[in-house]
Amino acid sequence: MPRIHLGDWVDSGVKWLLDHLSWLFDAVKAVMESMYDGTDAVLGAPQPLLMAGILAVLAWWLRGLTAGVLAFAGFALVDSLALWDEAMSTLSLVLVATVLALVISVPLGIWAARSRTVSATVRPVLDLLQTMPSMVLLIPAMLFFGLGTAPGVVATLIFALAPGVRMTELGIRQVDAELVEAAEAFGTTPRRILWRVQLPLALPTVMAGVNQVIMLGLSMVVIAGMVGTGGLGGAVNEAIGQVDIGHGFEAGVGIVVLAIYLDRITGALGTQLSPLGRRAAAKARTRVWSYRPRPAVAVVGVVVLALVAGGMGVFGRSAGTSEAAGPDIGKGKEIRIGYIPWDEGIASTFLWKEILEERGFKVTTTQYTAGPLYTGLATGQLDFQTDSWLPTTHAEYWKKYGTQLDDLGKWYGPTSLELTVPSYVRDVNSLADLKDHASEFGGKIVGIEPSAGMMGLLKSKVLKEYGLQGSYDVIDGSTSAMLSELRRAYTKKQPVVVTLWSPHWAYSDYDLKKLKDPRGAWGEGDGVHTLARKGFAADNPQVGRWLKDFSMTEKQLTGLESQIQKAGKGEEQDAVRGWLRRHPGLLDHWAPVAGKDARSQAAG
Repeated sequence: MPRIHLGDWVDSGVKWLLDHLSWLFDAVKAVMESMYDGTDAVLGAPQPLLMAGILAVLAWWLRGLTAGVLAFAGFALVDSLALWDEAMSTLSLVLVATVLALVISVPLGIWAARSRTVSATVRPVLDLLQTMPSMVLLIPAMLFFGLGTAPGVVATLIFALAPGVRMTELGIRQVDAELVEAAEAFGTTPRRILWRVQLPLALPTVMAGVNQVIMLGLSMVVIAGMVGTGGLGGAVNEAIGQVDIGHGFEAGVGIVVLAIYLDRITGALGTQLSPLGRRAAAKARTRVWSYRPRPAVAVVGVVVLALVAGGMGVFGRSAGTSEAAGPDIGKGKEIRIGYIPWDEGIASTFLWKEILEERGFKVTTTQYTAGPLYTGLATGQLDFQTDSWLPTTHAEYWKKYGTQLDDLGKWYGPTSLELTVPSYVRDVNSLADLKDHASEFGGKIVGIEPSAGMMGLLKSKVLKEYGLQGSYDVIDGSTSAMLSELRRAYTKKQPVVVTLWSPHWAYSDYDLKKLKDPRGAWGEGDGVHTLARKGFAADNPQVGRWLKDFSMTEKQLTGLESQIQKAGKGEEQDAVRGWLRRHPGLLDHWAPVAGKDARSQAAG
């Protein structure tokens, strides 16, 4: 049967949309980012415990005193884990995506309930949205809206859209037909029947749909973190990339707290809006633990909290008045750096963050996988990244985006790609030895992200060169999954073959063997390059010169990586500062300032 080139048709359609409707996507992006920024500013303005108190009062009003106390305890826990800003960013993203999803889904659900043709047309589309892997939604969202908040909101609302439509339609269809007929008999117009009869009676079901929209939105935030939405999803993705179990668990706890709170609040809100629910709530007020204040009391409680916080000076974040430690060359100009969670990428990224901030720039760093990182650079949403392996490993990305990027040169090399086994595996010392020991390894090579350049090279060339194609399957996954499998097998002294590269900290933590490559299938070693968006060096000539002249020795790089590993998650820049203090003169060498150099020479 001839192959249907569905993917090519989709690519052509996407290209046409980008060529002809980019103005529309830009406008939608601006609206969504404005909504997100406004919501995040409101949620982030109060100090954490004040905001936790406000959210607790809301829970108290809707569900009772016990719910209010537990809500405050949950948000206080999030604050104690130093994840408050990330939690509020995630809450902002979910709220914005939920509002937009409901603006689309509720009218569509009403229309589907009143027209069987619309219902029959919409149903397969909803089936597609609910069964499509959620990560696939990120691809068009990223292409149409770039990186950051907007694609995360779009992917989240699309993923969460279906239950809002289905539950709205179901709720209206379940309204007793005799009630509708009675309203019609009294001459009520269809619009008034909808607003006065159908929607009020369908409200509990509609609110159940709202609840599901929010829950699905929260389930999407981790995946959306892959395109730079930040928040708790970004924290989870960073933990996955760095195999940081503790930080990943903490971020997961933050998501759980948000999920439970939003689930209980939306459920209670549906009850509160229902006449039967209000009567039940009035009876429940006689019990202390389920007592719920009237709306006026809840508002007074929030006002009192705000006044007390204002009097104590805890409302609003302190902007700070710290001065730059070095020459203020940047004058606060923002520079955006993206990075892949590989050790040399993390080390060089936070090194340059510290260097540039010492020189007066404002630097933001965001973690991505390779595909979104190169897309962000090519579209100008990122300024530079320091971990491009050329000419081999990232050749595919350079071929696709090279005309839209500037290569600022190699700062480390040569590197090497390799297949690696633990040293206790005997009689396997080169790639040629693998074929006779396939059963020993279960016929599996544990790989990393399928988008990584070395994975394409392994599958297309290395396996073929050594006749391993029928003997081994390459297991696609992630760097963290590969390292976890290596650690598990190493602990049990089991045979395992994994994809690795040099430099990498695993060689210092484990006793491993790099399998020799006598036929040179992996090719020459790469250099680690700095790539920038087109025109970055021209816009920032001094920073461009610093990056072009930058280089590190293996001793410097591995020493910095080790320092960051020991410092732990969230302490990368502190580790860089400590490392630079132990290596005086490097900062001025990598980012020289003419006046400062002259003064230093005069002092010497």
